[in-house]
Amino acid sequence: MPVTVADLIARPGLNLRLLSAGVPVDRPLSWVHVSELADPTPFLEGGELLLTTGLALNHGEAADPYVRRLTRAGVAALGFGIGVGQDVVPPALVAAAEDAGLPLLEVPHGTPFIAISRGVSAALAADEYSAVARAAATQQELTRAALAPGAPAAVLGRLARSIGGWTLLLDAVGVPVEAAPRAAARRAPALQAELDRLRGMPAPASAALRDPEQTVLIQSLGTGSRTRGFLAVGRSGPLPPADRHVVNATALLLTLRMEQSRALDSATAALRAALLRLLLAGEQRTVAAVAGELGQQLPEEPLHVIAVLGSEEHRSAAVDVAADAAAHEREPLFSAELDEALVILVSAEGPLPARLGILAARVRGAAIGLSRPVAWTGLADGLRQARQAAEYSRSRDGGIVAFPDLAVPGLAGLLESTATRAFADALLAPLVAADGAGGGDLVRSLRVWLAHHGQWEPAAAQLKVHRHTLRKRVHRVAHLLGRDLENPGARAELWIALHPPGGD
Repeated sequence: MPVTVADLIARPGLNLRLLSAGVPVDRPLSWVHVSELADPTPFLEGGELLLTTGLALNHGEAADPYVRRLTRAGVAALGFGIGVGQDVVPPALVAAAEDAGLPLLEVPHGTPFIAISRGVSAALAADEYSAVARAAATQQELTRAALAPGAPAAVLGRLARSIGGWTLLLDAVGVPVEAAPRAAARRAPALQAELDRLRGMPAPASAALRDPEQTVLIQSLGTGSRTRGFLAVGRSGPLPPADRHVVNATALLLTLRMEQSRALDSATAALRAALLRLLLAGEQRTVAAVAGELGQQLPEEPLHVIAVLGSEEHRSAAVDVAADAAAHEREPLFSAELDEALVILVSAEGPLPARLGILAARVRGAAIGLSRPVAWTGLADGLRQARQAAEYSRSRDGGIVAFPDLAVPGLAGLLESTATRAFADALLAPLVAADGAGGGDLVRSLRVWLAHHGQWEPAAAQLKVHRHTLRKRVHRVAHLLGRDLENPGARAELWIALHPPGGD
């Protein structure tokens, strides 16, 4: 604990006496400074015990402005030595100190200032040593926790207790992985802006957020260009230097743990990719046997195939979210990387597909596709469907898209509206010009004729013209456009041009 004014008063041999009644004496002291200047504040940083014999006051300096200058500078206490310049502490100085709430100590003639300085210096050194010792002991405990089963939860819990606050471990996307206490996970949304800033910097990088109520430190975890996660800690008030050292040590331990697992992660990813290729080749029994040896189980058919497209961080986060969901539902799940896509296989008849709806919220920015239910023999088709749905999702800025939903908007939903409208305007321009010149209702006639599949009688009846009149109009359309209207492809292009996305 830091040395305070009260500690100094109680120190045997100094014989200090408090003169300013009713003022707090629990203020910590940062140092001792001796000055006889009327204004010593340019040489002070705050928190000092200022010692004086009152020479400035002997030369006519008023007590009130002198004390006000000291309190504005943050002086923790004033010690007045008697028996040198004055035999007693001036009553005006005592009154000014009481009014300002400044502890005023009487230093007897037999107590040299150097003895007070040595006493404070020894106490500060002991306090600093104690803080360093506590930090070293805490770092040893954190190291043991990092090597023990249950990390990183054990590491975060120990760190939270050490700093007297909360801790939060987030993955590369910013999703909470562990929190101590658990309620600290709710702080993640408020940190996202700072996480985005740190994600754009080489790891490790750090940020400090301060407000009147708390201090929050954030450190990115990883090496070089890849950020593998974030550590955030917070507590009320400032974080002392010793606690900051403990936070830095924890970030290093977590980074080392993540980096050490990279080789194992790569080997596991390669194995899973090979098993997925075997499944696509129809070797479901072989893969099931291998999975059994690894203590895992393949999901029961019919299957839903889920494809996740996005950055490496997106796919890594999706693996963690899917694994957490599978553990919660106690359902088997298989996942593997293939052609820069994460492929997840789950049973279509279990609760897991519905629970994996959280992927869109937990892995923002990822494109996710879901296949129709398929058997193991139809796994390749399921993967194709999931990939197509994910590609469509990526063109629509992410989220979950099910393969059957691709047919809901029809052909127009697959067309880019601006390009399609430009195509329509260019293709129909000769007809629009002819109609503007009074050449006969060509655009409307073509639309109605195509709507009736090229049948003359019903189209002419809707237009309220003779069928021969309609024939002449359609023949003129073919001439102006230079198209064979008996060709199905030409009719399809004209239909799209007459009904562009977002049109009437």
